[in-house]
Amino acid sequence: MSRAGHPDAFTRENAGATVPPNRGAAAAGGGLLLAGVALAAANMRPAVTSLASVLGEVRDSLGASSTWASVVTSVPTLCFGLAGIAAPVLARRLGINKVIGVSLAVLTAAMLLRVVDGPWTVLGGTVLVCAAIAMCNVLIPVVVKESFPTRVGMATALYTTAMAAGGSTGSALTPYLNTATGSWRLALATWAVVALAALLVWIPGTARRASTREVSGTNGPRRSLARSPLAWVITGYFGLQSLVAYVVMGWLPEVYKGAGMDSTTAGMLLGLLLLIGVPINMILPPLVTRTRSQSGWAIGLAVLTLVGVFGLMFAPLSLPVVWALAIGIGMSAFPLALVLIPLRTTNAADTGSLSAMSQSLGYLIASFGPFLFGVLHDVTGAWSASLVAIVVIVMIQAVFGVIAGRPRTI
Repeated sequence: MSRAGHPDAFTRENAGATVPPNRGAAAAGGGLLLAGVALAAANMRPAVTSLASVLGEVRDSLGASSTWASVVTSVPTLCFGLAGIAAPVLARRLGINKVIGVSLAVLTAAMLLRVVDGPWTVLGGTVLVCAAIAMCNVLIPVVVKESFPTRVGMATALYTTAMAAGGSTGSALTPYLNTATGSWRLALATWAVVALAALLVWIPGTARRASTREVSGTNGPRRSLARSPLAWVITGYFGLQSLVAYVVMGWLPEVYKGAGMDSTTAGMLLGLLLLIGVPINMILPPLVTRTRSQSGWAIGLAVLTLVGVFGLMFAPLSLPVVWALAIGIGMSAFPLALVLIPLRTTNAADTGSLSAMSQSLGYLIASFGPFLFGVLHDVTGAWSASLVAIVVIVMIQAVFGVIAGRPRTI
Protein backbone atom coordinates (compact mmCIF):
# COMPACT_ATOMS: atom_id res chain seq x y z
CA MET A 1 0.00 0.00 0.00
CA SER A 2 1.30 3.49 -0.85
CA ARG A 3 2.04 6.02 1.83
CA ALA A 4 -0.27 9.03 2.07
CA GLY A 5 1.44 12.09 0.71
CA HIS A 6 3.73 10.06 -1.59
CA PRO A 7 2.96 10.36 -5.32
CA ASP A 8 2.03 6.67 -5.38
CA ALA A 9 -0.89 7.51 -3.13
CA PHE A 10 -2.56 9.12 -6.15
CA THR A 11 -3.81 5.95 -7.81
CA ARG A 12 -6.67 5.05 -10.06
CA GLU A 13 -8.63 1.94 -10.89
CA ASN A 14 -7.67 0.04 -14.00
CA ALA A 15 -10.13 0.52 -16.82
CA GLY A 16 -11.06 -3.14 -16.67
CA ALA A 17 -12.10 -2.86 -13.03
CA THR A 18 -14.51 0.02 -13.58
CA VAL A 19 -18.13 0.19 -14.60
CA PRO A 20 -19.44 2.93 -16.90
CA PRO A 21 -21.19 5.80 -15.15
CA ASN A 22 -24.67 4.88 -14.04
CA ARG A 23 -26.81 7.26 -16.08
CA GLY A 24 -29.97 6.02 -14.44
CA ALA A 25 -28.58 6.97 -11.07
CA ALA A 26 -27.63 10.36 -12.42
CA ALA A 27 -31.15 10.88 -13.69
CA ALA A 28 -32.57 9.75 -10.36
CA GLY A 29 -30.53 12.39 -8.58
CA GLY A 30 -31.55 14.97 -11.14
CA GLY A 31 -32.20 18.53 -10.11
CA LEU A 32 -31.96 17.84 -6.39
CA LEU A 33 -28.46 16.43 -6.75
CA LEU A 34 -27.47 19.40 -8.90
CA ALA A 35 -28.82 21.71 -6.19
CA GLY A 36 -26.78 19.79 -3.65
CA VAL A 37 -23.63 20.28 -5.74
CA ALA A 38 -24.35 24.01 -6.01
CA LEU A 39 -25.01 24.45 -2.29
CA ALA A 40 -21.93 22.42 -1.35
CA ALA A 41 -19.85 24.59 -3.69
CA ALA A 42 -21.34 27.74 -2.19
CA ASN A 43 -19.78 26.68 1.13
CA MET A 44 -16.26 26.21 -0.23
CA ARG A 45 -15.16 29.83 0.36
CA PRO A 46 -17.39 31.81 2.82
CA ALA A 47 -15.89 30.07 5.85
CA VAL A 48 -12.52 31.48 4.76
CA THR A 49 -13.46 34.89 3.34
CA SER A 50 -15.85 35.70 6.20
CA LEU A 51 -13.07 35.34 8.77
CA ALA A 52 -10.63 37.31 6.61
CA SER A 53 -13.08 40.22 6.36
CA VAL A 54 -13.20 40.72 10.16
CA LEU A 55 -9.79 39.28 11.04
CA GLY A 56 -8.51 42.53 12.52
CA GLU A 57 -11.43 42.78 14.91
CA VAL A 58 -11.17 39.09 15.82
CA ARG A 59 -7.46 39.48 16.59
CA ASP A 60 -8.00 42.59 18.69
CA SER A 61 -10.95 41.09 20.53
CA LEU A 62 -8.99 37.96 21.43
CA GLY A 63 -5.77 39.81 22.21
CA ALA A 64 -3.97 37.66 19.65
CA SER A 65 -0.70 38.50 17.93
CA SER A 66 0.05 39.34 14.32
CA THR A 67 1.84 36.00 14.09
CA TRP A 68 -1.39 34.25 15.05
CA ALA A 69 -3.22 36.17 12.32
CA SER A 70 -0.58 35.16 9.77
CA VAL A 71 -0.96 31.50 10.75
CA VAL A 72 -4.74 31.71 10.44
CA THR A 73 -4.49 33.17 6.94
CA SER A 74 -2.03 30.43 5.91
CA VAL A 75 -4.23 27.58 7.11
CA PRO A 76 -6.63 27.36 4.12
CA THR A 77 -4.17 26.47 1.35
CA LEU A 78 -2.16 24.17 3.62
CA CYS A 79 -5.30 22.30 4.69
CA PHE A 80 -6.63 22.18 1.14
CA GLY A 81 -3.40 20.48 0.13
CA LEU A 82 -2.86 18.10 3.05
CA ALA A 83 -6.43 17.05 3.81
CA GLY A 84 -7.19 16.63 0.11
CA ILE A 85 -4.76 13.71 -0.02
CA ALA A 86 -7.06 11.72 2.26
CA ALA A 87 -10.22 12.35 0.23
CA PRO A 88 -9.91 9.54 -2.35
CA VAL A 89 -8.82 7.07 0.33
CA LEU A 90 -11.89 7.79 2.43
CA ALA A 91 -14.13 7.78 -0.65
CA ARG A 92 -12.96 4.27 -1.57
CA ARG A 93 -13.68 3.00 1.93
CA LEU A 94 -16.91 4.82 2.76
CA GLY A 95 -18.38 5.99 -0.53
CA ILE A 96 -18.17 9.45 -2.03
CA ASN A 97 -21.66 10.55 -0.98
CA LYS A 98 -21.06 9.70 2.64
CA VAL A 99 -17.67 11.47 2.74
CA ILE A 100 -19.12 14.68 1.29
CA GLY A 101 -22.10 14.46 3.63
CA VAL A 102 -19.90 13.97 6.70
CA SER A 103 -17.66 16.82 5.51
CA LEU A 104 -20.64 19.17 5.30
CA ALA A 105 -21.67 18.11 8.80
CA VAL A 106 -18.14 18.73 10.13
CA LEU A 107 -18.08 22.09 8.33
CA THR A 108 -21.34 23.12 10.00
CA ALA A 109 -20.15 22.10 13.45
CA ALA A 110 -16.67 23.59 13.05
CA MET A 111 -17.98 27.00 12.02
CA LEU A 112 -19.95 27.08 15.27
CA LEU A 113 -17.12 25.62 17.34
CA ARG A 114 -14.51 28.17 16.30
CA VAL A 115 -16.48 31.15 17.66
CA VAL A 116 -17.11 29.89 21.19
CA ASP A 117 -13.73 30.56 22.80
CA GLY A 118 -10.27 32.07 22.42
CA PRO A 119 -7.59 32.27 19.72
CA TRP A 120 -6.60 28.61 19.82
CA THR A 121 -10.22 27.54 19.45
CA VAL A 122 -10.59 29.85 16.45
CA LEU A 123 -7.44 28.38 14.93
CA GLY A 124 -8.44 24.78 15.63
CA GLY A 125 -11.94 25.35 14.30
CA THR A 126 -10.51 26.92 11.17
CA VAL A 127 -8.32 23.86 10.60
CA LEU A 128 -11.41 21.63 10.82
CA VAL A 129 -13.35 23.97 8.53
CA CYS A 130 -10.64 23.90 5.87
CA ALA A 131 -10.14 20.14 6.14
CA ALA A 132 -13.85 19.62 5.48
CA ILE A 133 -13.73 22.02 2.54
CA ALA A 134 -10.71 20.16 1.14
CA MET A 135 -12.69 16.92 1.00
CA CYS A 136 -15.44 18.58 -1.01
CA ASN A 137 -12.92 20.38 -3.23
CA VAL A 138 -11.51 17.04 -4.37
CA LEU A 139 -14.67 14.94 -4.52
CA ILE A 140 -17.31 17.20 -6.05
CA PRO A 141 -15.62 17.14 -9.50
CA VAL A 142 -15.96 13.35 -9.31
CA VAL A 143 -19.70 13.71 -8.70
CA VAL A 144 -19.91 16.03 -11.69
CA LYS A 145 -18.05 13.56 -13.93
CA GLU A 146 -20.02 10.55 -12.74
CA SER A 147 -23.54 11.94 -12.44
CA PHE A 148 -23.59 14.46 -15.29
CA PRO A 149 -21.26 12.90 -17.90
CA THR A 150 -22.96 14.62 -20.82
CA ARG A 151 -23.28 17.97 -19.01
CA VAL A 152 -19.84 18.42 -17.50
CA GLY A 153 -19.56 22.03 -18.69
CA MET A 154 -22.95 23.04 -17.32
CA ALA A 155 -22.45 21.32 -13.97
CA THR A 156 -18.92 22.72 -13.60
CA ALA A 157 -20.21 26.20 -14.44
CA LEU A 158 -22.83 25.89 -11.70
CA TYR A 159 -20.21 24.60 -9.26
CA THR A 160 -17.61 27.32 -9.92
CA THR A 161 -20.21 30.11 -10.07
CA ALA A 162 -21.66 29.06 -6.73
CA MET A 163 -18.15 28.92 -5.28
CA ALA A 164 -17.27 32.40 -6.57
CA ALA A 165 -20.58 33.86 -5.41
CA GLY A 166 -20.18 32.27 -1.98
CA GLY A 167 -16.67 33.64 -1.57
CA SER A 168 -17.54 37.21 -2.56
CA THR A 169 -20.73 37.16 -0.47
CA GLY A 170 -18.84 35.93 2.58
CA SER A 171 -16.33 38.74 2.25
CA ALA A 172 -18.88 41.48 1.54
CA LEU A 173 -21.71 40.52 3.89
CA THR A 174 -19.85 39.52 7.06
CA PRO A 175 -18.84 43.10 8.04
CA TYR A 176 -22.51 44.13 7.76
CA LEU A 177 -23.56 41.14 9.86
CA ASN A 178 -20.90 42.13 12.38
CA THR A 179 -22.33 45.64 12.61
CA ALA A 180 -25.93 44.42 12.74
CA THR A 181 -25.35 41.85 15.48
CA GLY A 182 -22.62 43.72 17.34
CA SER A 183 -20.60 40.52 17.52
CA TRP A 184 -18.05 38.98 15.16
CA ARG A 185 -18.86 35.61 16.74
CA LEU A 186 -22.50 35.79 15.63
CA ALA A 187 -21.50 37.15 12.23
CA LEU A 188 -19.19 34.19 11.58
CA ALA A 189 -21.59 31.64 13.07
CA THR A 190 -24.31 32.77 10.64
CA TRP A 191 -22.51 30.99 7.79
CA ALA A 192 -23.08 27.65 9.48
CA VAL A 193 -26.70 27.98 8.33
CA VAL A 194 -25.57 27.81 4.69
CA ALA A 195 -23.53 24.68 5.41
CA LEU A 196 -26.49 23.08 7.17
CA ALA A 197 -28.72 23.88 4.19
CA ALA A 198 -26.25 22.16 1.88
CA LEU A 199 -26.21 19.08 4.10
CA LEU A 200 -30.02 18.91 4.21
CA VAL A 201 -30.20 18.99 0.41
CA TRP A 202 -27.22 16.67 -0.13
CA ILE A 203 -28.70 13.79 1.88
CA PRO A 204 -31.94 13.35 -0.12
CA GLY A 205 -30.21 14.41 -3.35
CA THR A 206 -27.85 11.43 -3.15
CA ALA A 207 -30.21 8.95 -1.48
CA ARG A 208 -31.18 7.30 -4.80
CA ARG A 209 -27.77 7.55 -6.43
CA ALA A 210 -25.08 4.86 -6.25
CA SER A 211 -21.91 6.07 -4.60
CA THR A 212 -18.54 6.26 -6.36
CA ARG A 213 -17.42 3.29 -4.28
CA GLU A 214 -20.15 1.18 -5.88
CA VAL A 215 -19.90 2.60 -9.40
CA SER A 216 -16.15 2.75 -9.87
CA GLY A 217 -15.17 -0.38 -8.00
CA THR A 218 -12.28 -0.78 -5.60
CA ASN A 219 -10.73 -4.03 -6.71
CA GLY A 220 -8.09 -4.75 -9.32
CA PRO A 221 -4.65 -3.34 -10.06
CA ARG A 222 -3.98 0.37 -9.75
CA ARG A 223 -1.63 2.53 -11.75
CA SER A 224 0.11 5.47 -10.13
CA LEU A 225 -0.60 8.86 -11.67
CA ALA A 226 2.97 9.75 -10.78
CA ARG A 227 3.85 7.96 -14.03
CA SER A 228 1.61 10.19 -16.12
CA PRO A 229 3.29 13.36 -17.49
CA LEU A 230 -0.13 14.81 -18.31
CA ALA A 231 -1.27 14.40 -14.70
CA TRP A 232 1.78 16.34 -13.52
CA VAL A 233 1.17 19.07 -16.10
CA ILE A 234 -2.45 19.50 -14.97
CA THR A 235 -1.27 19.54 -11.35
CA GLY A 236 1.29 22.22 -12.21
CA TYR A 237 -1.34 24.31 -14.00
CA PHE A 238 -3.75 24.04 -11.09
CA GLY A 239 -1.04 24.92 -8.58
CA LEU A 240 0.33 27.93 -10.45
CA GLN A 241 -3.08 29.50 -11.16
CA SER A 242 -4.00 28.97 -7.49
CA LEU A 243 -0.73 30.59 -6.40
CA VAL A 244 -1.46 33.68 -8.50
CA ALA A 245 -5.05 33.84 -7.22
CA TYR A 246 -4.06 33.69 -3.54
CA VAL A 247 -1.33 36.30 -4.05
CA VAL A 248 -3.88 38.62 -5.67
CA MET A 249 -6.49 38.05 -2.97
CA GLY A 250 -3.96 38.57 -0.20
CA TRP A 251 -1.84 41.42 -1.54
CA LEU A 252 -3.62 43.42 -4.27
CA PRO A 253 -4.95 46.11 -1.89
CA GLU A 254 -1.46 46.57 -0.44
CA VAL A 255 0.02 46.99 -3.92
CA TYR A 256 -2.54 49.67 -4.73
CA LYS A 257 -2.00 51.37 -1.38
CA GLY A 258 1.75 51.32 -1.95
CA ALA A 259 1.11 53.34 -5.11
CA GLY A 260 -0.81 55.97 -3.12
CA MET A 261 -4.39 54.73 -3.24
CA ASP A 262 -6.61 54.98 -0.16
CA SER A 263 -7.58 51.78 1.69
CA THR A 264 -11.30 51.98 0.90
CA THR A 265 -10.79 52.25 -2.86
CA ALA A 266 -8.16 49.50 -2.82
CA GLY A 267 -10.55 47.19 -0.99
CA MET A 268 -13.36 48.01 -3.43
CA LEU A 269 -11.12 47.12 -6.36
CA LEU A 270 -10.41 43.71 -4.83
CA GLY A 271 -14.16 43.24 -4.40
CA LEU A 272 -14.71 44.16 -8.05
CA LEU A 273 -12.01 41.70 -9.09
CA LEU A 274 -13.72 38.89 -7.18
CA LEU A 275 -17.19 39.89 -8.37
CA ILE A 276 -16.29 39.72 -12.06
CA GLY A 277 -15.45 36.07 -11.53
CA VAL A 278 -19.10 35.20 -10.88
CA PRO A 279 -20.43 35.70 -14.45
CA ILE A 280 -17.17 34.50 -15.99
CA ASN A 281 -17.35 31.26 -14.00
CA MET A 282 -20.90 30.84 -15.25
CA ILE A 283 -20.19 31.12 -18.96
CA LEU A 284 -16.62 29.83 -19.31
CA PRO A 285 -16.92 26.07 -18.57
CA PRO A 286 -19.67 25.37 -21.16
CA LEU A 287 -17.71 27.30 -23.79
CA VAL A 288 -14.49 25.48 -22.91
CA THR A 289 -16.06 22.04 -23.21
CA ARG A 290 -17.32 22.83 -26.72
CA THR A 291 -13.81 23.32 -28.08
CA ARG A 292 -11.62 20.39 -29.01
CA SER A 293 -8.53 22.01 -27.47
CA GLN A 294 -8.41 24.24 -24.40
CA SER A 295 -4.89 25.57 -25.08
CA GLY A 296 -6.16 28.82 -26.59
CA TRP A 297 -8.24 29.52 -23.50
CA ALA A 298 -5.20 29.04 -21.28
CA ILE A 299 -3.18 31.50 -23.38
CA GLY A 300 -5.95 34.10 -23.46
CA LEU A 301 -6.48 34.04 -19.70
CA ALA A 302 -2.74 34.27 -19.07
CA VAL A 303 -2.44 37.27 -21.41
CA LEU A 304 -5.21 39.09 -19.55
CA THR A 305 -3.50 38.43 -16.24
CA LEU A 306 -0.22 39.76 -17.62
CA VAL A 307 -1.95 42.92 -18.88
CA GLY A 308 -3.22 43.58 -15.36
CA VAL A 309 0.10 42.83 -13.68
CA PHE A 310 2.07 45.01 -16.10
CA GLY A 311 -0.46 47.76 -15.44
CA LEU A 312 0.22 47.46 -11.72
CA MET A 313 3.95 47.64 -12.38
CA PHE A 314 4.07 50.67 -14.66
CA ALA A 315 0.88 52.70 -14.17
CA PRO A 316 -1.08 51.41 -11.15
CA LEU A 317 -3.17 54.57 -10.68
CA SER A 318 -3.79 55.38 -14.35
CA LEU A 319 -6.41 52.71 -15.08
CA PRO A 320 -6.78 50.82 -11.79
CA VAL A 321 -10.23 49.45 -12.64
CA VAL A 322 -8.97 48.09 -15.96
CA TRP A 323 -6.04 46.35 -14.29
CA ALA A 324 -8.34 44.82 -11.65
CA LEU A 325 -10.83 43.60 -14.26
CA ALA A 326 -8.07 42.12 -16.42
CA ILE A 327 -6.63 40.20 -13.49
CA GLY A 328 -10.10 39.14 -12.34
CA ILE A 329 -10.97 37.68 -15.74
CA GLY A 330 -7.53 36.10 -15.97
CA MET A 331 -8.13 34.37 -12.65
CA SER A 332 -10.87 32.40 -14.39
CA ALA A 333 -8.05 29.98 -15.06
CA PHE A 334 -9.50 28.32 -11.93
CA PRO A 335 -12.69 26.99 -13.59
CA LEU A 336 -10.59 26.08 -16.63
CA ALA A 337 -8.31 24.02 -14.38
CA LEU A 338 -11.33 22.29 -12.85
CA VAL A 339 -12.83 21.51 -16.26
CA LEU A 340 -9.56 19.96 -17.42
CA ILE A 341 -9.81 17.31 -14.69
CA PRO A 342 -12.91 15.52 -16.08
CA LEU A 343 -12.02 16.35 -19.71
CA ARG A 344 -8.66 14.59 -19.44
CA THR A 345 -10.04 11.46 -17.77
CA THR A 346 -12.30 8.68 -19.04
CA ASN A 347 -14.08 7.51 -15.87
CA ALA A 348 -14.96 8.58 -12.35
CA ALA A 349 -12.07 6.69 -10.74
CA ASP A 350 -9.58 8.52 -12.94
CA THR A 351 -11.30 11.82 -12.21
CA GLY A 352 -11.10 11.27 -8.46
CA SER A 353 -7.41 10.39 -8.57
CA LEU A 354 -6.51 13.35 -10.79
CA SER A 355 -8.66 15.69 -8.72
CA ALA A 356 -6.89 14.57 -5.56
CA MET A 357 -3.44 14.87 -7.10
CA SER A 358 -3.94 18.25 -8.77
CA GLN A 359 -5.73 19.90 -5.86
CA SER A 360 -3.71 18.53 -2.95
CA LEU A 361 -0.31 19.15 -4.51
CA GLY A 362 -1.59 22.25 -6.28
CA TYR A 363 -2.74 23.96 -3.11
CA LEU A 364 0.54 23.07 -1.41
CA ILE A 365 2.32 24.85 -4.27
CA ALA A 366 -0.04 27.79 -3.91
CA SER A 367 0.60 28.10 -0.16
CA PHE A 368 4.12 29.42 -0.84
CA GLY A 369 2.95 32.25 -3.09
CA PRO A 370 1.60 34.87 -0.65
CA PHE A 371 4.51 34.30 1.73
CA LEU A 372 7.20 34.69 -0.93
CA PHE A 373 5.42 37.67 -2.48
CA GLY A 374 5.60 39.46 0.87
CA VAL A 375 9.19 38.41 1.53
CA LEU A 376 10.35 39.89 -1.79
CA HIS A 377 8.68 43.15 -0.86
CA ASP A 378 10.33 43.19 2.56
CA VAL A 379 13.76 42.47 1.07
CA THR A 380 13.56 45.03 -1.75
CA GLY A 381 11.33 47.65 -0.14
CA ALA A 382 9.12 47.81 -3.25
CA TRP A 383 6.57 45.72 -5.12
CA SER A 384 8.45 45.57 -8.43
CA ALA A 385 10.39 42.36 -7.72
CA SER A 386 7.26 40.66 -6.40
CA LEU A 387 5.30 41.60 -9.51
CA VAL A 388 8.11 40.46 -11.81
CA ALA A 389 7.99 37.09 -10.05
CA ILE A 390 4.25 36.89 -10.78
CA VAL A 391 4.89 37.69 -14.44
CA VAL A 392 7.32 34.76 -14.67
CA ILE A 393 4.88 32.44 -12.89
CA VAL A 394 1.99 33.41 -15.19
CA MET A 395 4.17 32.71 -18.23
CA ILE A 396 5.04 29.27 -16.90
CA GLN A 397 1.36 28.75 -16.11
CA ALA A 398 0.52 29.52 -19.74
CA VAL A 399 2.98 26.90 -20.96
CA PHE A 400 1.46 24.29 -18.65
CA GLY A 401 -2.00 25.33 -19.82
CA VAL A 402 -1.12 24.91 -23.48
CA ILE A 403 0.16 21.38 -22.86
CA ALA A 404 -2.75 20.43 -20.58
CA GLY A 405 -5.24 21.85 -23.08
CA ARG A 406 -4.31 19.47 -25.88
CA PRO A 407 -7.14 16.96 -26.54
CA ARG A 408 -6.15 13.63 -25.03
CA THR A 409 -6.77 11.64 -21.84
CA ILE A 410 -4.63 10.08 -19.18
